[in-house]
Amino acid sequence: MATEKGKKSKVAERRDEDDSDHIDGELILSIEKLQEIQDKLEKINEEASDKVLEVELKYNEICKPIYTRQNDIIHSIPDFWLTTFLSHPALCDLLNEDDLKVFKYLTFSRC
Repeated sequence: MATEKGKKSKVAERRDEDDSDHIDGELILSIEKLQEIQDKLEKINEEASDKVLEVELKYNEICKPIYTRQNDIIHSIPDFWLTTFLSHPALCDLLNEDDLKVFKYLTFSRC
C-alpha cells in the first residue's frame, strides 16, 4: 500500500484527463467567443476610422480657402520665419548668426 500512495489509480488518472479535456474545451470555446467579440470591435473601429477620414476630408476642403488666404498673408511678410523666430521670447535667444542666415531663406508652404 505504501508504494501506491505516490501513484494515482488508473481511474483517478482518467478522471483527471477528462477534467483536462473539459477545461481545454471550455478554454477553446471562451477564446473563440472572445475572438468573435474582437472581430466585431475591429469592424466598428474600421467604420469609425472611415467616418473620421470622411469628416477630415470635408473640413479640409472647407479650410482650403482659409489656408490659401493665410499663405498669401504670410508671403507678404518679408522674411516671415526670421521675423517669427526673432519675435518669439524664448527662441530668439537661441538663434546664432548662422541660424539667422538660414531663416532668411526659408519659405512658408502648406501641404
